[in-house]
Amino acid sequence: MSSSNQTNYIFVSGGVISAVGKGITSASIAFLLKQRGFNVVPIKCENNLNWDFGTVNPIEHGDPYLCNDGLEGDQDLGNYERFLSQEVGHPNFMTMGQLYLKVIQNERNMFYDGEDVEPIPHVVNEVIRRIEESSKGADFAIIELGGTVGEYENNNGLYYEAARLMSKKYPVANIHVSYILQPPHIGEPKTKPAQFGVRDLMSMGIEPDFFVARSQSPIDDQRKYKFALKFGIPEEHIISAENLPDIHDVPLHLHAQKLDEKILKFFGVKTVPKANLDQWQEFVGRIHRVKKNKTKIAIVGKYFGTGDSHLNDSYHALMHAIEFAGIETGTEIEYQLINSEKSEDMVEELLKGVDGIIVPIGWGNRGIPGKLKAIKFARENKIPYLGLCYGMQLAAVEYAQNVLNLKDSHAEEVNPKSKNMIIHSIPFDEKYQTIKGKDTSMRLGSFDCVIKKGTIAHQIYKTDKTHIKKENKNGDIVVSERHRHRYEFNNEFRKKFEKAGLVFSGASPDDFFVEMIELPKSVHPFFVATQAHPEYKSYPLNSHPIFNEFIRASLKG
Repeated sequence: MSSSNQTNYIFVSGGVISAVGKGITSASIAFLLKQRGFNVVPIKCENNLNWDFGTVNPIEHGDPYLCNDGLEGDQDLGNYERFLSQEVGHPNFMTMGQLYLKVIQNERNMFYDGEDVEPIPHVVNEVIRRIEESSKGADFAIIELGGTVGEYENNNGLYYEAARLMSKKYPVANIHVSYILQPPHIGEPKTKPAQFGVRDLMSMGIEPDFFVARSQSPIDDQRKYKFALKFGIPEEHIISAENLPDIHDVPLHLHAQKLDEKILKFFGVKTVPKANLDQWQEFVGRIHRVKKNKTKIAIVGKYFGTGDSHLNDSYHALMHAIEFAGIETGTEIEYQLINSEKSEDMVEELLKGVDGIIVPIGWGNRGIPGKLKAIKFARENKIPYLGLCYGMQLAAVEYAQNVLNLKDSHAEEVNPKSKNMIIHSIPFDEKYQTIKGKDTSMRLGSFDCVIKKGTIAHQIYKTDKTHIKKENKNGDIVVSERHRHRYEFNNEFRKKFEKAGLVFSGASPDDFFVEMIELPKSVHPFFVATQAHPEYKSYPLNSHPIFNEFIRASLKG
């Protein structure tokens, strides 16, 4: 069996607990196969009835990953894109909501010729159709099955049925990732929960070909023998995936156990190209190297809290982008995570001693006073500031209120009755916007931005030309960044802002949308804000220059 004429399908399932590590395992396998020269397509199957993750509170399911084509997907799409340095989007993502809606639309249009429409076979057939369509021309498709095998909702059972049926038609490998408990009062790994999970998997007609054992410490030979005996899996196909210092260690750890080589052998690939891992090994080496610099970065947001817990997943892509910039600049990052709603009265106090301030994405009017205080604190105290999306809009509002002295000025999202609407909604135009729901239009996906020569933004992008789309004859450059927002800067106020010293460094090619603002270096060491989301285009082997330069600026304080 050769991968040259036929797509090989790898289904990755999970057992015992959610967030067991299927996404990182899938991304690592995809990465290793790609580094051996194969064409790889990652696909995520989610159980939610949501159409996408754009309407899900980030505290519920983490930061939706914003793709180039406008998809607001699951975090795992970010793992795929960052590990592979390969764009993903709608073809790489499906939810149960999408599938049911498509099947119902087909039924309403008499697509099924009067059949009794049911989850099996009709929803399952739609799953198979999408996988086949998305993986055309690929050597390998890695399909991550969301959720946990045997869970009560059992929506994911339809995905497993699709995997079972595809194994009758195509070359398929099933990889099961399961957690091995090690209760402190016992002191040894216990395999029974994992066994129950595999039993549920086998009850769906799927026998795992590989077993990835997630655990606190390496799985010993006794446990490998037991899994091989109970599951009928070759012992060499039992892979240890214990906790590692960093997720970027995982591909190298799996490679050291020859998982990628064993997968290729399983599929009958006779000529196995050598894996090119030099750049990744160098990157991982820099992760673990002692950093020569240290900086303290404050992130002022409102999606950190859930009950008594403190979440970072709500800003998942942002945290990665900062970390990549830290690795690029040899800087250890210390975080000051500030809940702008709960800590509104303490914002200035909490910001004392930080070296840089970021105000990221957000929605609605909760926590806005705290964010405005943080922006004012950064501007007046000359602390490097980076505004992202809402962080740019609120930077404009803060400037209007405290520099232009337009006291009754705000964003429509916060105060729809404001006399001076600095940030406002615009009439719908299909060439710019997407309808997300009733009375809601958004700019979603990649849009070009023209950055003026001589600005700080221009200097930033010129440090890494891989992020430049083209250079105009007048020296301006064009970049493409991802957007996810509804409201826009009100052009009626542009001249007032410019007269008061704010620089509009980036705009859409037709000059209608304000995309980047900044303060001159003569006024502030680093005050840059963008309507876009560069955090979604920052990769391990190509960190985004905006974050690199922000971290460098934070070291100069």
